[in-house]
Amino acid sequence: MATAVRVVLNPQRRSPQAAALLETLQARVIGQRQALERVVDTYQTLLAGLNSRQRPLANFLFLGPTGSGKTHVVETLAEALFHSPQALIKVDCAEFQHSHEIAKLVGSPPGYLGHRETHPVLTQEAIDQHQTPEVPMSLVLFDEIEKASDALWQLLLGILDKATLTLGDNRHVSFARCMIFLTSNLGAGEMQSLMQAGLGFAPAGAGQEATLTGSVRHRLEAAAVAAAKRKFSPEFFNRLDHVVVFQPLDAAQLEQVLDLELNAVQARLAETQADGKQEPVQFRCTPAARAALLGEGTDLKFGARHLKRAIERRLVTPLASLLATHQVGNCDRIVVDSIAGVEGLSFLREAVARR
Repeated sequence: MATAVRVVLNPQRRSPQAAALLETLQARVIGQRQALERVVDTYQTLLAGLNSRQRPLANFLFLGPTGSGKTHVVETLAEALFHSPQALIKVDCAEFQHSHEIAKLVGSPPGYLGHRETHPVLTQEAIDQHQTPEVPMSLVLFDEIEKASDALWQLLLGILDKATLTLGDNRHVSFARCMIFLTSNLGAGEMQSLMQAGLGFAPAGAGQEATLTGSVRHRLEAAAVAAAKRKFSPEFFNRLDHVVVFQPLDAAQLEQVLDLELNAVQARLAETQADGKQEPVQFRCTPAARAALLGEGTDLKFGARHLKRAIERRLVTPLASLLATHQVGNCDRIVVDSIAGVEGLSFLREAVARR
């Protein structure tokens, strides 16, 4: 009689494709590990073929303060899967604050004024346009869902539950191979109040900013979820598979975001000056310059929302001026500094010793 041998399995292990996707996302998105892991788990379910055919792949609600990366996660996922951050269907819900504006999404029924002129956004062709044999799925983002009218929420009930939508001309659209993302700032005010009260902050050492402790993070999460439940009906909320609260970025994470943005500027310099003969202009920011950019572009409450604009204004525009006026050229090294008493950043060309 054969003896059964039991082998311990590891359901936490990820496939090479899923592990590679998680690694890519973590390299481009700072913090928010919970959101990234939930997204990658959904992707692995699709790869295994165990996704439901009667529902979307997953329905996500991303909550949290502005500048914490909710939309950035979805755009980064699109770039990782389809090589473009625009490879998704994005619905700006602020444009649908009145019920009649829903016609822009589904089209007007036959016989209504403007029926032939109104081309629906959510057609099957639009949903499927970015799918490939390697990645047979689509990403649909409803940004700032709390700003939409009740009519859009009602429209979403069928999509989130049965993965189907009927257009104005009675065509049917399937969302069965879609990850659907809803983002919202609901609860951001309550979260800011908790942070301003100083609850749960770890004491800052000399020259360091305070960071959030675990206890306040739990309170922030509870505040955001409670605000969402007050806003949305139970039947809407129960159709969500994952509710993820994006935590405010702490000082160390904001430093990492700055590194990513500065690397992106250096890459732009390399692209515009690439002639295959000489090295492009390179720059480095001193600690004082980094502190100045972070001070203007970020804070613990509002995250990194304004960091890109601060970098464009304080770093990119002056660099463009230096290039356009031929004060710097290929192979030059620039030191970017912040000097007390001097407005803005200071730019110094660094002499390189020739051997």
